[in-house]
Amino acid sequence: MNRTMTRTRIGLLTLLLFLLPLVGCGRQNGGDAANEQETVVTTANTTNQTNANTASNANAAQAVALQQTGADTPSQQLLAQLYDQILPSVVDIQVTATTEQADTGLFPFLGGQQQPRQVRGEGTGWVYDDQGHIVTNNHVVENATEITVNFSDGSWATGEVVATDPQADLAVVRVTPPAGITLRPLPVADGGALTAGAWVLAFGTPFGLEGTMTLGIVSALGRGFPIGAQAGQATYTLPDVVQTDAAINPGNSGGPLLNLNGQVVGVNFAINSTSGTNSGVGFAIPTSVVQRIVPALIQNGAYAYPYLGISGGSITPQLAAAQNVPANGFGVWVGGLVENGPAAAAGLQEGDIIITIGDQPVRSFDALVSYLFNNTTPGQEVTLTFLRGGNQQTATATIQERPAEQPIASSGQSDATLSIGQATEIARQTVLNGGLMANVESSSATLENNNGRAVWVVTLTGDGKTATVAVDAATGGVINLEVQ
Repeated sequence: MNRTMTRTRIGLLTLLLFLLPLVGCGRQNGGDAANEQETVVTTANTTNQTNANTASNANAAQAVALQQTGADTPSQQLLAQLYDQILPSVVDIQVTATTEQADTGLFPFLGGQQQPRQVRGEGTGWVYDDQGHIVTNNHVVENATEITVNFSDGSWATGEVVATDPQADLAVVRVTPPAGITLRPLPVADGGALTAGAWVLAFGTPFGLEGTMTLGIVSALGRGFPIGAQAGQATYTLPDVVQTDAAINPGNSGGPLLNLNGQVVGVNFAINSTSGTNSGVGFAIPTSVVQRIVPALIQNGAYAYPYLGISGGSITPQLAAAQNVPANGFGVWVGGLVENGPAAAAGLQEGDIIITIGDQPVRSFDALVSYLFNNTTPGQEVTLTFLRGGNQQTATATIQERPAEQPIASSGQSDATLSIGQATEIARQTVLNGGLMANVESSSATLENNNGRAVWVVTLTGDGKTATVAVDAATGGVINLEVQ
């Protein structure tokens, strides 16, 4: 299997190491454009909060009226109308930020001293309400010391971070609009209204080109996206992510993805690419997440996530073989448990296979995360049905609020949270960015147990060489590298 895609955030930050490709959609200026590697994450909360964005675009009804029926593609008239309608609500965000860069030569995973650096970056945002709140990505404004928000007519204002949520890669910035600017909030679509195959528009500032609109379709729904904690920190999964082939590039981070009614259906934040630019596979944070988290950030400065306290993965052929679990079954294999966490307190053990939560069958780890986000809140009791040694059992767990600083599983647990594709990509980027290979021609990976810790052992070939990379299956950290 030859995997050559890099998952990248698309915000732009200037002096990040080229060895750490940013797969978010912000853009960096003043140096090699870096694509920050995305190991992102979140199992979100489920407060069924109505959208705080009560002020909708006055022209939204026009877009509805222009909506075509029976046509294969939207008309030029509709697209032009939508562009004029939406553009005043989309802003360019320029930041100056402080970041730390490891002086480690070609091998950043080996450790080294952290040197603070000033960087300049650029991303996108959109007007959320008439109180001056702008929604963007956390990775656009992270560690920002200065924020300038530029409007489509050329005017600008200083922005102030209200609150951020790295686990959902969302942030809220507030501005006082300059003279002559009337804020035009974008209406937010209901989180369950989107369908695969629907036409969507992406707005933003790709490569610094303000006021750019691209057209595509929803390629898939319900993706689970690993939200990227650094090695040694917790790793979570962002649920229900929208995949689109609308062109998304560095600088698009934080920009809206909209339907043909001019309603926001997602917030663009990442791409899969071999080069850090659009390859037709982009990702947007769904409005089911936006509608819960953004109001909480504005009102409370933080969001209370539900938390089950397990690590593990969906049943795959590799996992079934490595852990001796039933093949061709559905469910979530429990690879690790947080001590005194909800699942551990309910009596679950390593090796259990969760098959239902509440009355909902669990076919995958992504489905479990989605259920927690959309249907549970801290303090709520849920019934878990699981298999242990082939026997079906039930347990009642009390959902907790996710701790701010808490490992996903106890140390020494065998917790395989990384998929084979993610581990392969981490290994591939390590050898390519380290200059150890110019091309990767083939790859394979096996899941192994190393002193109670799950490790992906990835073998890569290319340029007449063979590289063996050991990747921690819980954190994504590279723990060993050999090239022959």
